[in-house]
Amino acid sequence: GRGKMAAGGAADAQARFGHSVKGLLTEKVTSCGTDVIALTKQVLKGSRSAELLGQAARNMVLQEDAILHSEDSLRKMAIITTHLQYQQEAIQKNVERSSNLQDQLSHLLK
Repeated sequence: GRGKMAAGGAADAQARFGHSVKGLLTEKVTSCGTDVIALTKQVLKGSRSAELLGQAARNMVLQEDAILHSEDSLRKMAIITTHLQYQQEAIQKNVERSSNLQDQLSHLLK
């Protein structure tokens, strides 16, 4: 009967060992799963920030275009203003000339 007890004890130890291995495996699998979830979240966050960066870059390009366009418009407006000033000066000279002519005429007609 002694041999049977020893065999039983060995089987018991084996069962306990199997149980602890199963427990360790389960633990490892769980922590592995947790790591995979964390990694996935990180990757998603990374792709999201890449997306946001891309969006920011596109917005900057659009703003740059708008600024360049505004600069161009301002330059054109400056040129137009200069032309208008020249025209105004020319008109003033003509008005002065015509008032001089009117004075001369009125002197002649007296």
